[in-house]
Amino acid sequence: MRPKPPPKWPYTVAGLVLIGIVLIAGWSLDDARWERLPQFPGEILQYAGQMLDGVFTWPGAHPEGQADPELTYGDWWLQSLRLMGESVALAWIGTCVGALFSFPLAFLAASNTSPLAVRVPVRLFFNAIRAVPEILLAVIVMLPLFGLNPMAGAMAIGIHSIGSLGKLTLENIEAVDPRPVEAVTAAGASWWQRIRAAVIPQMLPETVAFWLYRFEVNIRASAILGVVSAGGIGALLNRVLRGREWEWGGIMLVVIIIVTILVDQLSAALRHRILHGAEATAVAA
Repeated sequence: MRPKPPPKWPYTVAGLVLIGIVLIAGWSLDDARWERLPQFPGEILQYAGQMLDGVFTWPGAHPEGQADPELTYGDWWLQSLRLMGESVALAWIGTCVGALFSFPLAFLAASNTSPLAVRVPVRLFFNAIRAVPEILLAVIVMLPLFGLNPMAGAMAIGIHSIGSLGKLTLENIEAVDPRPVEAVTAAGASWWQRIRAAVIPQMLPETVAFWLYRFEVNIRASAILGVVSAGGIGALLNRVLRGREWEWGGIMLVVIIIVTILVDQLSAALRHRILHGAEATAVAA
C-alpha cells in the first residue's frame, strides 16, 4: 500500500497566519494614509502625462512657466545625455577600481588559497566596506577629499565595489575544481604557480561576468550619487525634484531608460560570450 501523503492543512494554516500578520502589520502603521490608495492611479497618470508632454513637445511649445527660459528643449536632451554619459563614466571608473583591488584580496580571503589567520581579517574588511552605502561613503569620506566633483562619486562607487566584488570573487575561488590544483601541487608547483596555472583559469570567466554585472549596478548607484553633488545625472534629478519640473523629468527618465537598456544588452552579450564562448553566442543570437 502506498503511504498516505502528508497533510496539507498545516501549510494552509501557516500561510493564512502569515497573511494575517502582514495585514495587521500594515494596518498598524500610524503614518500610513490608506484612504488615499484609490487616488494613486489618477495621480500616477497625471505625472506620467506631464512627463510625456515634456518628451514629445517640440521646441518652444512648452507652456509658460514650465520651461527654464535659459534652457531650450534641445538643451535639456543634450544636458541629460551628457550627465548620463558622466554617470556611465563614474560607474566604469568605480567598477575598475573595485575589480583592481578586490581581485588580489579575494585570494587572501578564500579558504582554499589562504590560511585562517589571513582570510578572517580580509573577509571582515570586505564585510565592513559592503555594509556602508555608497552615498555615505561619498558624503563622509570622498566629498571632503575630492570636493564637489565627479571623482568623489567614482571613488565612493569603487570603494563599495571592493566589498561586493571581493565576496563574489572569493566564492568563485572556493568553487574551483580542486583536482587541477592537486595535480600542479604534486608536480612541485609553488603557491603562486598553483594560483596562476590551476585557479585563475577556472575562476576568471565567472569573475569577469560579475564585474560586468557590477558595472550595471554601479550605473544606477551613480545616478543617485549626483543628488549629493557627486557627479552624474543625479544632479539633474535633484533639480527636477526640487522644482517639480516633471516635463524635464520625463526627458531625463527616457535618457536613463535608453542608456540602461543599451548597457544591459551589451554587458549581457559580453557575459554570455565570456561564459559560453563565441559559438554559443552566435547560436543564441
